[in-house]
Amino acid sequence: MTTWITICDTCKREDFEARAPAMTDGEALAHAVEALPRPEGVALRRVSCLMGCSHGCNVAIQSAGKLCYTLGRFEPGAEAARAILDYAALHAGSATGQVPYRQWPEGVKGHFVTRHPPLPE
Repeated sequence: MTTWITICDTCKREDFEARAPAMTDGEALAHAVEALPRPEGVALRRVSCLMGCSHGCNVAIQSAGKLCYTLGRFEPGAEAARAILDYAALHAGSATGQVPYRQWPEGVKGHFVTRHPPLPE
């Protein structure tokens, strides 16, 4: 079963206006994640707005029949991208989507915003 990383490409961090970058922070994070090799069982997609604006940059880690998570407050770049992909690989390898805290990549700790139970069958 595939674990999906859904990246909000419209996210803007609090200081976005002052920095005036060429692309949104969400686009920058998406580019960073897309530039790395994907682990087996992990797929990527972009969406415009996950409605977590106060937590930008946001991603969702989802898979049918498993716990799903929203993570946010990432600084867009290679370090966050690697941590997101590493966590998604652990999620993909879990029967329930739950990954023990001791296995979490350091780069996702403190970034969890919500957890959603799987939809009923």
